[in-house]
Amino acid sequence: MESLIQFWLGIDVSKKKLDVALLDERGKVKQKVFPNEPAGFEQLRQWLSQRGAHPLQSRICMEATGPYSEASATALVDAGWVVAVVNPARVKGYAQSHLLRNKTDAADAALLARFCAQIQPEPWQAAPPEVRQLRALVERLQVLKDMQQQELNRLEAHAGNAKLEASIRDHVEWLERCARQLQSEIDDHIDGHPMLRQDAQLIASIPGIGEVTTPKVLAFLGDVRRFKNAKALAAFIGVTPRLKGKRPANPP
Repeated sequence: MESLIQFWLGIDVSKKKLDVALLDERGKVKQKVFPNEPAGFEQLRQWLSQRGAHPLQSRICMEATGPYSEASATALVDAGWVVAVVNPARVKGYAQSHLLRNKTDAADAALLARFCAQIQPEPWQAAPPEVRQLRALVERLQVLKDMQQQELNRLEAHAGNAKLEASIRDHVEWLERCARQLQSEIDDHIDGHPMLRQDAQLIASIPGIGEVTTPKVLAFLGDVRRFKNAKALAAFIGVTPRLKGKRPANPP
């Protein structure tokens, strides 16, 4: 399958734009900049099509930059493209091994295209729509809780000021109502999807995991079946320790 690949696209992602570099099988690179927004994703797909780059003959690579890269990666995967979202440390190591020193957005995009062609990183799997929706709900609930805590802090700071206290308490109560309603929507969303409901029951059976933590685990881990083993899951979460520096000398 990989022998049919004719194009490798590197995307350097920032908050507002996508710097892209299209590498073809002859080694030629074409570059372009697109807005990092839905309209820009569509412009990118049209630009690729105009240059003969289609999903079955192309591979795309970008660095993991949280929400900035996830939106574009998800849009491309949904459109049928194969996308690799890689750890920036891997790309940095690749650049160092090739003695590449230029550090611009355009240069980084070209570097990612060559990295994609030579290393052929594993494809990234976008979360299913129901998991994306759950994540959005969970993140919104956390925002409401953070706002509520901020208001409670203000309540302490303005103790004794009756008018301010009344205003703050009204806002806190409103935030509590919104949070309860959103929590109900989260519960209904999980119950409405058999796989989410089944996984929620399994996660909740773990001692110490309650109704608050369960939706968060579901939202940010997604389908745990995609991990080959527990070690891969632990590495994804970031709880695998790594030895750094020199080993201590053997005791006498």
